[in-house]
Amino acid sequence: MKKLLMLCAFTLLGCSVAWAEIVTRAIEYKQGDARLVGYLAYPKDSKTPPPGVLVVPEWQGLNDYAKRRAEQLAALGYVALAADIYGDGKVAADTKEAAALAKIYKDDRTLMRARAQAGLETLKSQPMVDAKRLAAIGYCFGGTTVLELARSGADVVGVVSFHGGLDTPNPVDAKNIRGKVLVLQGGDDPFVPPEQVTAFQDEMRKAGVDWQFVTYGGAVHSFTNPASGNDNSKGAAYNAAADRRSWLAMQQFFNELFKN
Repeated sequence: MKKLLMLCAFTLLGCSVAWAEIVTRAIEYKQGDARLVGYLAYPKDSKTPPPGVLVVPEWQGLNDYAKRRAEQLAALGYVALAADIYGDGKVAADTKEAAALAKIYKDDRTLMRARAQAGLETLKSQPMVDAKRLAAIGYCFGGTTVLELARSGADVVGVVSFHGGLDTPNPVDAKNIRGKVLVLQGGDDPFVPPEQVTAFQDEMRKAGVDWQFVTYGGAVHSFTNPASGNDNSKGAAYNAAADRRSWLAMQQFFNELFKN
C-alpha cells in the first residue's frame, strides 16, 4: 500500500510538516514458535538505504496508534517496523486485558527482550534498510521494552523511551548497552515515581551509558496519545506541548545518531 502523508495533518506532531510517499504493509515473522505480525512503513523512493527504527507499542498492542507512528517515521525518511510483542497482531480489547498481557512480559524480561529482538532482526533483514544504522523507540510498555532491548546488548545505535517504565530486575545489565539512550518522561507521571527515576539514572551512571533524560512539566503518563484524554487526575492524559516537544527531541537525537 502506498500513502502520501502530510505530517502536519496528524495532530500528534503539532506543526512539523513533511511530505513523503510511503509504502506500508503487514509483515509476518517469528520468535521461536510464536507467529508475529508487524507493520512495516518506509519511503517509496530512497536514493540510499535509510536507517531503520523499531517501534514498540503501548500495552494495548499493535494498534492504529503504533502504526501511525511508524508511518510518521517513514515520512521523515526512515524504515520503520511497528513490532508485534503479543503475537498474531493481538490488540487488547480493554485496559484489563492490556494489563494482563503486559504483565506476562514485565514478569519475564527474557521473553520481552526476545520478542523485541525478533522485531529488530526482521527490520534489519529488510532489503531497503541500512542494517548498520538501527534504533528503537517505544511508548509506555514499549518504552520499558526498548530499554530492556538495549540492556540485552542489542545492536542498536540508540533507543528512545516515551513515558515508559524505567524499572528492571537486572540493573547490572546496563553495562551491555551499546548505543545512546534518550528518555522522555512526564514530570507528574504517577506510574513512574521519583525513586524509580533516581534508580534508573544511577543505573545509567554506573554503567557509563551515554544517556539523556528529559522531563516535561505538567505531563503525566501517556502524554503523546490523544486517546488518553485530558484529565491529568487519572494519571494518564494527552499533553499537546509535551507530545510536540518529545517528538522534536527524538528527531534531534536521531540526527545525531544517524549523521554521516
